[in-house]
Amino acid sequence: MLMKFILLAAVLSLLAQVEAGTAGFDYPKARKSDQMDDYHGTKVADPYRWLENPDSPESRAWIEAENKITFDYLKTIPERDKIKRRLTELWNYERYGVPFKEGGHYFITRNDGLQNQSVLYTMASLNAEPKLLLDPNQLSTDGTVALKGYAISEDGEHIAYGLSSAGSDWEEWRVRKVANGEDTDDVLKWVKFSGASWTKDGKGFFYSRYDEPKENEKLQSVNYFQKLFYHRLGTPQTEDVLVYHRPDQKEWGFDGEVTEDGKYLVITVRQGTDVKNRVFYKEIGASPRAGDLAYKSGSPVVELLNEFDASYNFVGNEGATFWFLSDLKAPRGKLIAIDLAKPERENWKTLIPESKDTLEAVRVVNHQLIALYLQDAKSAAKIFETDGRPIRDFALPGIGSAIGFTGKEKDTETFFAFTSFTAPATIYRYDMKTGESTVFRKPKVSFDPAKYETRQVFYKSKDGTKVPMFIVHRKGMEMNGNNPTLLYGYGGFNISLTPSFSASTMLWLEMGGVYAQPNMRGGGEYGEEWHQAGTKSHKQNVFDDFIAAAEWLISNKVTKPEKLAISGGSNGGLLVGACLTQRPDLFGAALPAVGVIDMLRFHKFTIGWAWTSDYGSADNAEDFKALYKYSPLHNIRPGTEYPATLITTADHDDRVVPAHSFKFAATIQAAQAGPKPVLIRIETKAGHGAGKPTSKIIEEAADRYAFLAKNLHMENVNFAE
Repeated sequence: MLMKFILLAAVLSLLAQVEAGTAGFDYPKARKSDQMDDYHGTKVADPYRWLENPDSPESRAWIEAENKITFDYLKTIPERDKIKRRLTELWNYERYGVPFKEGGHYFITRNDGLQNQSVLYTMASLNAEPKLLLDPNQLSTDGTVALKGYAISEDGEHIAYGLSSAGSDWEEWRVRKVANGEDTDDVLKWVKFSGASWTKDGKGFFYSRYDEPKENEKLQSVNYFQKLFYHRLGTPQTEDVLVYHRPDQKEWGFDGEVTEDGKYLVITVRQGTDVKNRVFYKEIGASPRAGDLAYKSGSPVVELLNEFDASYNFVGNEGATFWFLSDLKAPRGKLIAIDLAKPERENWKTLIPESKDTLEAVRVVNHQLIALYLQDAKSAAKIFETDGRPIRDFALPGIGSAIGFTGKEKDTETFFAFTSFTAPATIYRYDMKTGESTVFRKPKVSFDPAKYETRQVFYKSKDGTKVPMFIVHRKGMEMNGNNPTLLYGYGGFNISLTPSFSASTMLWLEMGGVYAQPNMRGGGEYGEEWHQAGTKSHKQNVFDDFIAAAEWLISNKVTKPEKLAISGGSNGGLLVGACLTQRPDLFGAALPAVGVIDMLRFHKFTIGWAWTSDYGSADNAEDFKALYKYSPLHNIRPGTEYPATLITTADHDDRVVPAHSFKFAATIQAAQAGPKPVLIRIETKAGHGAGKPTSKIIEEAADRYAFLAKNLHMENVNFAE
């Protein structure tokens, strides 16, 4: 009770300070401490360090006060309700995941349109009536319990599945019988960044977990020392067998995958988010009870690839020959074969050589290889024999993005989803024998995609590098320099931004906006060299690419600064934060979401240490110089007129902890010299984004676009097509 009174008093105090403001936009007056840190001889102030504890009474009061002024402001925007209604209509379409087959049954996810979470079904055949298997919407009243991952045993009898609550990365895994939909007593806790891989006998599976954290630290404590376990059905988690761990390597993480023939456990060893990895393996055999007998009888873990010198993504195997997609001396990717009997590098064989296009993935279906490429950030595919001989191009429906291509080596069919900026994912069945694609599921939508166009342009960045950018808008739109434009970017961690459908982007187009998406360095669109060109001491290249994209849009009369907004989340939130602090004159509005903003302390929370592969660390003197130079939090200048800014985060984000956004908001609010609002919208019972319920997604998107409508002066929004 005392804590409630302390919290209430703090809230009232902050609100009184808001009301007492005399000039410009009034914000809660966040207390400044005298916290000072020494980084290699450079003194750096951190006055809002106390906001790193989101649960303290002072922080909770600040959060409540900030949310009050944000939502009070949003309520005054006339277009807000209209935007939310139309966005709800656009979102209300049937969506399917890519189906796959296991144990003689098909499995597929479906969302009827406005369900908070998609539902998993099983079907006896492609024409059979779907049977409900798992509905996460039944597990909470507000849709904040999400299905984060699942794996079906080869016999199709059991599903292992992971659930997360309130957006947390922590997952609790359970097991359900497919036949009757009943859960077993198996419960696995403290799982994070892991899937599940069943042994061929269907009696258990491999998974990775961390040690149990202290209750008050589970959303912020650093995640080190992941361990690989085997869980046998019907036994408590305390009896799970530790398969592999490295007490001498706190940063190593492990993914265990059983080969399709059931004979090997392939252990992929990760170090943070670095694309370079190691690969070990263990013979487990494919006989009954092999899963838990093999390692008890002393089957060793063999360190097949024991250097972090390249990426090695396991594709499949043919007996004792393993196939890997690798960028070793091939930054745009190649497929190699390694014979376990002759694993020396001089014996490796290249099956699919590097080409001008980026090889993203390879699947093994119908005893053939499906190679998935990126051609200037657009999907393409080819089919090869398992010895690398080309068979044919895989015809895709158009310019867009293709995902899926699920199946087993013996299957004669596969499924994939194809999407573009103006068309949601259509699911196709592909006959591997005839090469024919047929539509399996196609959503019905409440707009006409034919009224919009997508084009790709190439522009030069600051150093002359050619960068591609997609631009989407209504057909016939006049490029008069007066079009409200949303520039979206990411630029990091080898992640490629390809064409994909978003109901909120469709809303923006209907509002008369232009959507622009550049493929900046730091991403994976052109392979590992493109990625590395946007990391560590080269990170400024990413910001230069984004700024150059904005300048191209302005010089080519697509828009003008006061009509240009920038948006991005997570690493993209860093992008937006860095660009708005470097070039506040270039943008009319900014939407940094769940951003990595404090580049000197990001590695001190949860999994933040893992990002040092892209960012470097302030603990290193040379890295510190680069980080301090662009860190958004540390480059806010008092007396500067910043663009209208709506920061979004969530109080349960345990990926990028909300302290980043909290400290950024407090600092930039104190520095803002102009009349434009700088607000923070803090979601509760939500996390970094994955698994967020549809209702919350719609509410947040409606607020973002209402904010843009007001601050980019988009009067009389009518959604005319």
